[in-house]
Amino acid sequence: MSEAPPTPQFDQYGSTPGGSSKELVPNAEEAPVPRKKSNRKLLLLGGLAAVIVVFLAVFLPIYFTIIRKKDGSSSGNSGSSSDGDSSGGDSDDSGSSATPTPTPTKGPTSGGDGSIITMVDGTTFTYKNAFGGHWVHDSEDPYKLDAQANEWSPPLNQSWDWVRNRIYGVNIGGLFVLEPFISPAIFQKYPGTRDEWDLSEAIMAANGNLDELEEHYRTFYVEKDIAEIAGAGLNWIRLPIGWWAFEVAEDEPFLQGKSWNYFLQIVEWARKYGLRVLVDLHAVPGSQNGLNHSGRFGHGVNWMAGTQGIYNAERTIYYLRILTQFLSQPQYKEVIKAIGLVNEPRAATLGHDPLASFNLRAYNVLREVTGFGEGNGPYIAIQEGMRPMSIWADDLPGADRVIVDGHSYFVFNGANTARIDAAAVDGLPGGTWPAQACRAWGPEYNASRNNFGPSIGGEFSAAPNDCALFINGVGSGSDHPQCAEYQDWENYTTGMKEGIKNYVLASFDSFGDWFFWTWKIGPSSAGRVEAPLWSYSLGLANGWMPTDPREATGKCLAMGVTRVEWDGTFEPARTGGVPTPTIPASYTAQYPWPPASISDVAGAPSSLPRFTEPVPALTLPPFTSATPTATST
Repeated sequence: MSEAPPTPQFDQYGSTPGGSSKELVPNAEEAPVPRKKSNRKLLLLGGLAAVIVVFLAVFLPIYFTIIRKKDGSSSGNSGSSSDGDSSGGDSDDSGSSATPTPTPTKGPTSGGDGSIITMVDGTTFTYKNAFGGHWVHDSEDPYKLDAQANEWSPPLNQSWDWVRNRIYGVNIGGLFVLEPFISPAIFQKYPGTRDEWDLSEAIMAANGNLDELEEHYRTFYVEKDIAEIAGAGLNWIRLPIGWWAFEVAEDEPFLQGKSWNYFLQIVEWARKYGLRVLVDLHAVPGSQNGLNHSGRFGHGVNWMAGTQGIYNAERTIYYLRILTQFLSQPQYKEVIKAIGLVNEPRAATLGHDPLASFNLRAYNVLREVTGFGEGNGPYIAIQEGMRPMSIWADDLPGADRVIVDGHSYFVFNGANTARIDAAAVDGLPGGTWPAQACRAWGPEYNASRNNFGPSIGGEFSAAPNDCALFINGVGSGSDHPQCAEYQDWENYTTGMKEGIKNYVLASFDSFGDWFFWTWKIGPSSAGRVEAPLWSYSLGLANGWMPTDPREATGKCLAMGVTRVEWDGTFEPARTGGVPTPTIPASYTAQYPWPPASISDVAGAPSSLPRFTEPVPALTLPPFTSATPTATST
């Protein structure tokens, strides 16, 4: 049996204690008291008038003594706050109020030629792009892919077509793997240093830390450099990195992990300006070639050679796997479109077959991470090992999205004194150099496209000789008789500038898809650039690099050079067109892992020390924040 509801009581305020309105229900035993509408109306009007009088009596003195006075003061403070406090906010005894925090104003999120860019340190520059390119960056949507480097390159949110689109690229050399000829001043500061290993030891001995290396990572390239790359009509960058960006062993003196965040900063700037990225593992444990750009010079090749060769190779594959896992994330995979396995392994020492085994093993590991087909992680670039590209024509048959990367120089082929300011076959300056480039490189790269697939000129320069400070290493100069003339770049004649430019245009046309080495060269201790023909930006500013890379189209034809032409097609698997690509079993059997033999080892490589991946595996951190930069000079 339930209780009867309580008899409703009259609420004089028309509300419950909780504040919600309540209907007045008359007592059933009493009739409602009738009221006249006219009397109720008069009462309401009278109450309203009383409220207005009280309000004016309180508000007017406050307005004239406080609010109006503060509005007219020279401090410029409004004296008001968002919560309507009539006191004007927190005040001290003097009557002044705290300045309200302004609401941040969101700046432009995109722009084209002539727009003003503010770098993270507050300095500004004008974005110059006469080729229809535009930048895009929105802090509220930082992974946007709408930027476009120029009108002939697809924006990042559209697919790169390896048949129709051409790579006009440049290397970001010497930033994360220091080289004496690119950053001579820091090596000159520490006499006797020849590579980043030596340099790290010397800096640590002098300072007790490696902050000077981080300062180099922070300042050698700034946002303006990346913007200028897009403004030069380029559309890709090749970004070299050393294994110490991930971790180092106890006996390795490098600055561990610090370059990683700066690496990601370059990637974010590339995204902003519509540039695609090929990441290149430029230095690997043990040294793949014994040269200074492997991290350590003159200590032999201990990668895929010697008793530690397999261990170092497997350690390299471990880093490649971790790097690929990171780069295959949705926010990066449309910006970073390719990864180079190892830069310039010394194939003459290591041999083709061991390198083919390494490439196959690395390919399988990376494709286990990414899966197959366009859009599933980066393309994989194998390097020609400083050998003719033809030796790789039959490698990795049927493999998914693989590129061969060639590096082509005349610099190291002995002294050639042919004048570059003399007339070439087409009547323009350049001498014999443009035709030599067309004959040597055009047929090689077109044949590689026909026989292997996508092929790129990953490194070359404007230099026809070795007349550059430290180009042969610290302590090794050049005996070329024209070095005084080539080093005096501030006084190049018009004929010399035009000759160099025509040689560069012939190189561009020969490669088809290319990355110039490198965008910039730092000054020596003398305060000037002493490797001028290796700096794209210096040549652009001084007239020996083309202002529009498309000028190169047809240059070799104009030189009268006939060559094998590319047929304009690739096998579908090479460009991600096969969902389940298959490498023939016969090829897999021919190139096992570990390989059947390696250099400097008498027995079977399977008995050599092996690398064991740690558990848990290394995790690469995300980009955390913009690092302050200095204005580019």
